[in-house]
Amino acid sequence: MSQQQLGRGPLRSRRPDPAPPSPDADHPHASPPARLVGWLGGLGAAAAGYGVFQFLFSVLPDSIDGSAARYLISGVSGLGTFVAAWLAAGLLRARTAAGSAPAPTVGPGAMAPGAPGPLPVVFATAYDTLVEQVSVVEDPEHGRLTGWPHSLGEDTPSRPTPVGTAYGLHIMLDLGVPEGRLSTGELVDTLWRLRLPGGCWSARSQGSEARPEVTALVLGALARAGASPGRLAAEVESCADGFNRRLDRTGRESTHVVTTVLRGLLRAAPRSEVLPLLREALADGAISDPRRDHLRCWGYRLQPPYGRPSPVHTAQAVVALDRAARVLGEDGDARAERARAAREDGIRWLLSCPDAPHDTCPDLANLHEEVRRPRTDDPARHEVLNVRHFTASWLARALLTPSALETARAEGLEDELRVRLEGAVAAVWAGQTDGIWLWARDEATERRRPMWMTYQGLSALRAHAVWMYQPQG
Repeated sequence: MSQQQLGRGPLRSRRPDPAPPSPDADHPHASPPARLVGWLGGLGAAAAGYGVFQFLFSVLPDSIDGSAARYLISGVSGLGTFVAAWLAAGLLRARTAAGSAPAPTVGPGAMAPGAPGPLPVVFATAYDTLVEQVSVVEDPEHGRLTGWPHSLGEDTPSRPTPVGTAYGLHIMLDLGVPEGRLSTGELVDTLWRLRLPGGCWSARSQGSEARPEVTALVLGALARAGASPGRLAAEVESCADGFNRRLDRTGRESTHVVTTVLRGLLRAAPRSEVLPLLREALADGAISDPRRDHLRCWGYRLQPPYGRPSPVHTAQAVVALDRAARVLGEDGDARAERARAAREDGIRWLLSCPDAPHDTCPDLANLHEEVRRPRTDDPARHEVLNVRHFTASWLARALLTPSALETARAEGLEDELRVRLEGAVAAVWAGQTDGIWLWARDEATERRRPMWMTYQGLSALRAHAVWMYQPQG
């Protein structure tokens, strides 16, 4: 798909910029203040010159030889006064016109050709913030830990967690770690030290029970950082063995959990035998939406009750199935073909949003989800994992997948993709301050800056910037 077809370019208004007002008060497009100053300046200069002439002619002594000399002296003085006043008025007129001109808009659409955009500044300030707020703790059980808690700004000293540190490592790898203030090696060592005694990892709220979605997240980050495949293999096997309907029925029926495990293991163990099974379970969990031409999409569950069609879960499924297609392939396999058909329907569903504008439409609303599992030590009680979804980021990432671009091109949906992608990216951009995102959906007084949200925001902006890149010449 060509860049011209999709209208790639910075987000900007479609209206042309107004022409700047001319500093010339006589110009028909001059601003009203400039025209007023010009009219008063011309009148005042003539009045001042005539006044000086009259005054001098009346006060010059009769000793000056003849009326001609008195007229000459008075006229020259009046003319000089007129010129000086006229020049002063011209200067004031130019300043008034300049002051009344609208200030130039700062943004991608208003920058001079060749000027850098704001994205490098956002990346740099995000990196500085993460370096400043990294937590280094001497733990009596695990030793020296370097990383981040779940959210930035927690009470210090905050013990690094597997989730916060894994997302921080992902961010560092995306940003390229421009210098040595922060070592990715220390982050990798910390993740290994936070491994549970029985293997794998869990979130802070899950205690000592290993969970597949957290394990897959950590394994994906470690694999990206270059961890040894042999060392990863034992953890991958443990994660896959425990992720079945008998041991973790809740997780296997959760769209969020299955897509998280699938994405993580595609990075850490692309040849794992569990991957085709997870892809099939995800594809089979799609539902039909009668409100959008019976296109298939996803709810928060992969088994009945599925829940309502969900933009964020559909986007997560599209991203996971797209990556699975590239790693596992789709040729000659009926199950893979079913997954492909479900993924393409999900893309069409995302492109069929009927609401506008697409930077504030209901499809972009953030979502709070709870994953409730029975505790193994006390099945009558439940472990609750609070999951918050940055919907705009997920939609942007889903619409930037190769599958989405291919589907839009093949079916003439380039305009729909461009409009909805621009809206999602605009919503992502609007949520950040200096490259850090704030979770503000909840009505609670606590304001969180979760590491996962900053990773997802930066990842979406980076992917969009790469997609928009247009080399000159």
